[in-house]
Amino acid sequence: MVHGILGSAADWKFGAEQFVKMLPDKVFVHCSERNGATLTLDGVDVMAQRLVAEVLEIIKLLPKLQKISFVAHSVGGLVARYAIGMLYQQPDGDSEHTGGTIGGLEAINFITVATPHLGSRGNNQVPFLFGFSAIEKVAGYVIHWIFRRTGRHLFLTDYDEGKPPLLKRMVDDNSEYRFLSALRAFKRRVAYSNVGYDHIVGWRTSCIRRISELPKWEDSLNEKYPHVVYEEYCDAREPDETALEEVQSSEFSDKIEEELVTGLSRVSWEKVDVSFHSSKLRFAAHSVIQVKEQYMHVEGADVIQHMIDHFIL
Repeated sequence: MVHGILGSAADWKFGAEQFVKMLPDKVFVHCSERNGATLTLDGVDVMAQRLVAEVLEIIKLLPKLQKISFVAHSVGGLVARYAIGMLYQQPDGDSEHTGGTIGGLEAINFITVATPHLGSRGNNQVPFLFGFSAIEKVAGYVIHWIFRRTGRHLFLTDYDEGKPPLLKRMVDDNSEYRFLSALRAFKRRVAYSNVGYDHIVGWRTSCIRRISELPKWEDSLNEKYPHVVYEEYCDAREPDETALEEVQSSEFSDKIEEELVTGLSRVSWEKVDVSFHSSKLRFAAHSVIQVKEQYMHVEGADVIQHMIDHFIL
């Protein structure tokens, strides 16, 4: 389990306890400890390197482990996506990059919770900037002062050594790491998203959808998961070259965002949309969906329950 920016292993304490309680003797749960507090400002790739070392140590300590899953919150989802690219091992003699393992283990669940998969640049991807393009543009220039290298990765303003932004590199296989093959190796990929009131990570970026693809949702009628308001299974789809050309020729579209959506849609996703609009703590939705603080954010417990009930062992 991987926490988000300026977080700690304690952020997943409630979630980890629920997994152990509901799945006794079936799971070993480890909350990542290597990227706490200000270490989360060092960049997605640097955090991923630390996470990889941590995962490999756990695997070495527990030689009977056969399978691996990731549950990651916020920026932690990007860190986990980079890490699995580093941990991916291609099957012998497989030139198509299908199958494969993560750290030598069978890859099962890859779950992100309010993760900015499309970055945080513009188009109301960071709701507390109020959707004003001028403010969003300024934020892109100054974010590195606050969130340092991680901020540049999130706002897609990093062009290290002339390379494309890191998030763009993470939607495909390249000569260094096989990011897409690593994602494809998992039996399932799940994106939990707040449909509103998440002032840190917008709905589109966390659910990997275009504006036109956002579903209409209504109040949940499910007593067991009262805050889950929409569920959708999205099949993998190859890029529509015609649509890509139209985006690239349009001066109004965010081309990188479209490339990120297109790239990540090459694998299937389960999308679970969550709403705390009737909660007294709705403005803290980014933390409630994770149950960051057990007593303060307990309303999000049904989301954790949903996660566990659908977890593949």
